[in-house]
Amino acid sequence: PAVFDLLEARNNKKIKIFGDDNIFKFEKVVKGNTKTAFDKCAAIVENEYKTPCQEHAYLETQGVIAEPLPGNVMRVSGSMQCPFYVREAVAITLGIPLSNAHIIQTTTGGAFGGKEDMPSIPACQAALLAYYSKRPVKLIYQRDEDISVTSKRHASYVKSKYGADKDGKLIAVEVEYVIDGGAYSTLSPVVLFRGVIHAVGPYKCENVDVEGYAVATNNVPAGAFRGFGSPQVLFAAERQMDELAKKLGISPFEIRKINLVRKGDATITGQILPWSVGAMETLEKAMERGRKLNNQYPIINNQCQNRGKSCVCPNGTKTKDLITGVGVSTIYYGVGLGVGGEHLARTGAVMEINNDGSVSFAVGTTEMGQGMKTVLSQIVAEELGIDYSMVYILPTDTTRVPDSGPTVASRATTMSGRAAQNAAGILKSRLISVAAELLSAEEKDILIKDNFVFYKDEKTEITFQQLIDECAKKRISLSSAGWHHPPHLIFDWETGQGDAYNVYAYATNIAEVEVNKKTGEVKIIRIIAAHDVGKAVNPQMVEGQIQGGTLQGIGYALTENIIRENGVIKNPNFSTYIIPTTLDTPEIIPVIVEDPYPDGPFGAKGFGEQPLMGIAPAVANAVCNALDISINELPVTPEMVWGKINLKLETRKATGVCRLKLETRAVTTHGVQLVQSTKNVDCIQQNYYQ
Repeated sequence: PAVFDLLEARNNKKIKIFGDDNIFKFEKVVKGNTKTAFDKCAAIVENEYKTPCQEHAYLETQGVIAEPLPGNVMRVSGSMQCPFYVREAVAITLGIPLSNAHIIQTTTGGAFGGKEDMPSIPACQAALLAYYSKRPVKLIYQRDEDISVTSKRHASYVKSKYGADKDGKLIAVEVEYVIDGGAYSTLSPVVLFRGVIHAVGPYKCENVDVEGYAVATNNVPAGAFRGFGSPQVLFAAERQMDELAKKLGISPFEIRKINLVRKGDATITGQILPWSVGAMETLEKAMERGRKLNNQYPIINNQCQNRGKSCVCPNGTKTKDLITGVGVSTIYYGVGLGVGGEHLARTGAVMEINNDGSVSFAVGTTEMGQGMKTVLSQIVAEELGIDYSMVYILPTDTTRVPDSGPTVASRATTMSGRAAQNAAGILKSRLISVAAELLSAEEKDILIKDNFVFYKDEKTEITFQQLIDECAKKRISLSSAGWHHPPHLIFDWETGQGDAYNVYAYATNIAEVEVNKKTGEVKIIRIIAAHDVGKAVNPQMVEGQIQGGTLQGIGYALTENIIRENGVIKNPNFSTYIIPTTLDTPEIIPVIVEDPYPDGPFGAKGFGEQPLMGIAPAVANAVCNALDISINELPVTPEMVWGKINLKLETRKATGVCRLKLETRAVTTHGVQLVQSTKNVDCIQQNYYQ
């Protein structure tokens, strides 16, 4: 018999898919004593949450070309994130040395995690055919094939219990986190680990008990997807924070301020955060931007729905069916592979300054549209003091570039950027030594900037090209290799205590929505997205990442859902799997927060995944804020919202509490004072964010 439900797979021991218990991996974090701590709580909220599978929806499907070459060499070119993963898979499959597996990453039309491990499958399929046929083989998946057989974001179930004191301080948290790994484990164990570490969000809590299960089912295997196990559990965590605030009668913004980690605080794993902790600043900057915007476009009082009367919405329309809401989420993300992937936490870069002063360098990090080539080139140019246009990155080819580890986990800027900076730094040191001799100066007084070499007061100078010519005369090597690995992490796997990641990135999202109570439709008016990136190497590209990730998060929040029937995907195309387009894009306001990370290039840290991660909870919280309902499942479809509205009205009518008397009072939202008059109305009440 087959099993397709993740809880049934875990709980029903009679159906065995994997081992004796269908559990690919179990992880836990234990801190303090939750059992006794809950007794001290003034408020406790306990809920269950569900999130669906999400398709990567990259524009270019999986595809490769395999070519057998003389000398028992197999060359595979294709769309991929991690060519060195593919090299190993092809070598093992064909029984050839790694040096004979020649892998080239071609221009890649999107990945989002879907081309981390999956390209090894079409690569090996094509390589086998090419190996035995002695002919080149081109293999490209059609869209329906790609959606039907490739990995997805894990569907999840979260059972969460939060307790706080009367002031809103978290006292105890218990979380049970279950993800559907599908028929094969693939990356589920490491996805689970990240989810467990992030289960409580960026908040302090001394009593925590988190249990995580990656279970086997007969569904299509799940794998890497932007956020890597965090978006699911953070959706639950951020909904819980709002529910706790509601129960205590305090603002959702305030409860986050009370509990957010700051520099020197400890995470739920007991890890002390010594640097680059911008969580609070993202919240404050997002709130500040929200206040400014809403002074310009005020949200007029519509927390009470007067039947038959018009409401004024942010876009100026008047309708009795629309009601607005505001939601917030603050999340964090461990940058890099963390303690579970330390064997891969290293990066190399090889560099050479050419005779004309231009720079060529090779790094195994891949470009997938995220702008990595631009960022790495900027880092090298900045370190050497030359113009960006003089830097050239070699194409990603396993015979020409060093293995820089996988381009995953928001690690590329931090890791490859630092390796490239180190390689450039070695060359810079040699250049300064030659320049000091040439200018009869001390090395500490030499400055290379804007393609010139200056001495001390910048009055004496030579060109960068003159310096390169001098190095050639002196036969100075202008080739170098840079290497970087982060500090070793110490972690207790039995208790889940210790250092999980070297650094974390933080973000706050504020969503303003408009809900049609007649149809249940949710329209996002505006999203303010504040992100702590350490240091923005290229601010324009940071904003682009925020905008793209936000739109992907909107899809996860409102429309995207893989529909499965007996393990078969029933919507394997873009006519039935609905992703947002530019027509669905709200106003997106990026806010860059910089809290430098000492071990990153010029203070930068990765953040590529987190723009998606906080959108769904912010949107769900905004809808709950508008309608005074609870949303515990994604996506937030019109059918779901309409059903909750009508269930709420029927419940109120049945209990005789539909009509409420509202007292005259002032309410402040985003710095705008609103006034309610005393009258009896049919009411959907809202808690405002202050």
